[in-house]
Amino acid sequence: MAEHAKYISLTPKIYQYLEAHGHNGDPIRAELAAETAKLGMISAMQIAAEQGTFMGLLAAAIGARSCVEVGTFTGYSALCVARALPADGKLLCCDINDQWTSVGRRFWERAGVANKITLKLGPAADTLKALPASHSFDFAFIDADKTSYAIYYEEILKRLRPSGLILIDNVLWSGAVADDAKQDADTQALRKLNDFIAKDPRVEAVMLGIADGLTIVRKK
Repeated sequence: MAEHAKYISLTPKIYQYLEAHGHNGDPIRAELAAETAKLGMISAMQIAAEQGTFMGLLAAAIGARSCVEVGTFTGYSALCVARALPADGKLLCCDINDQWTSVGRRFWERAGVANKITLKLGPAADTLKALPASHSFDFAFIDADKTSYAIYYEEILKRLRPSGLILIDNVLWSGAVADDAKQDADTQALRKLNDFIAKDPRVEAVMLGIADGLTIVRKK
């Protein structure tokens, strides 16, 4: 580790400590995670538990009422955000898979937040572009196909209220973005977006080493 480095390498033991002490979990979230794990390797698409808590904290801290999520999977992140919204808050979830999102629907009902969530099945770019120009979001989460991230970013940003937040997942892509040998389409798309956001004058942004890398964007 370099002298004065401002980071810590997360060994399995330290990460276990973080999981046990670093966020507030609950039985319904734990059950949803366990249900998702039954899907096998694909369950890795679920966000980390501490990331879900972090997202909920941010949504609540800015008083979010209108939110959007691109990439819902089995509904864990949606559950975390919906719980952070007031009684009249709304979360638009965009996904293409009915089987996976049906898992989320069951747990949203159990958690008492289903009335806050609207699930749209179909290409997210089409769903976003079909929204009226007057539709405004306070908070957004992007966690879907990487090659379309730039499209989702632009469609959401133009509907985001000033000081609203966009959270973008997987921006480190298991380290591939910093490895010149990795030139697949997903990695190149993430690199391009990371470079763009770092210089985008419309926003303030910070990239954090949470889970697989998380960028938080605030619209000026």
